[in-house]
Amino acid sequence: MLISTRGEYGLRAMLVLAQEYNGDPLPLRAIADREHLSLQYLEHLFRDLRTNDLVKSFRGAKGGYRLARSPEEITVGDVLWALEGTLAPMDCVAGEREVQCKHRDGCSTRFVWEKLKAAMDEVLDSTTLADILTRATEE
Repeated sequence: MLISTRGEYGLRAMLVLAQEYNGDPLPLRAIADREHLSLQYLEHLFRDLRTNDLVKSFRGAKGGYRLARSPEEITVGDVLWALEGTLAPMDCVAGEREVQCKHRDGCSTRFVWEKLKAAMDEVLDSTTLADILTRATEE
C-alpha cells in the first residue's frame, strides 16, 4: 500500500499549519512556497480538508487557513482518510468500501490483511500532528 501525493502533501501542509497554530491564518501561497508544492494542487487538497472539518478558511487581507482543532487533536489518520479515503491493504478489509471476495468464506489469508489494517489504523489513529512536531524538534 502506498500513500499518494494527496496524502503526503496534505500531511506536510497540515504540519505547517500545526507549526503556526497560535498565529494568524496562513495563505495557501505561503504553505505552497514553504513546502515547494503546487498552489493549484493545495487548493484541491484544502477543499477536502475543509469538508472534513480539519481546517477553517478565513477571507480578507489577513485571510488564509488555520487548523480547525489543536495539533494534539488531529491525527495522521484524520488527514490521510480525508484525502486518501480508505487505507486498507486489500479491498476485502476496506470497511464501508469492503468488497465481497469469492474466497471470503474460506479465505486463508484474510486474517493477515485484517491484522495489517488494524496495525496501520492503530499507528494512524494514535499519532497526532503534535507528536510529529515534537519528534521533529527532538532530532
